[in-house]
Amino acid sequence: QVALVESGGGLVQAGGSLRLSCAASGRASLDYAMGWFRQVPGKERKFVAGITRNGAFTGYTDSAKGRFTISRDDADNAVYLQMDSLKPEDTATYYCAARNHFYYSPREDEYDYWGQGTQITVSS
Repeated sequence: QVALVESGGGLVQAGGSLRLSCAASGRASLDYAMGWFRQVPGKERKFVAGITRNGAFTGYTDSAKGRFTISRDDADNAVYLQMDSLKPEDTATYYCAARNHFYYSPREDEYDYWGQGTQITVSS
């Protein structure tokens, strides 16, 4: 069992930055590929970024490329999402997820554990 807790959300102006953290705990808590997803009310949860189990490979949705950076620190059992040049359309609840696999996936149904989410609001 792995527990994930996100933090770092909040209100920011367009063009600003935020860094989300996902703290993992539990058995072999970071022996997983990790992903960040986001969801707006009334819509499905969508993939934002992912990182492989060893941190060697990362991937991003097109809208996040060049602005967001996913990283992991196994010593701290944490995964991060650095978000720069934020836009109002980035407003959503952001979730981190763990997948018992080497590779991350853009599909939410392929993840085994989820955090409770953290809200980000980007004002124009």
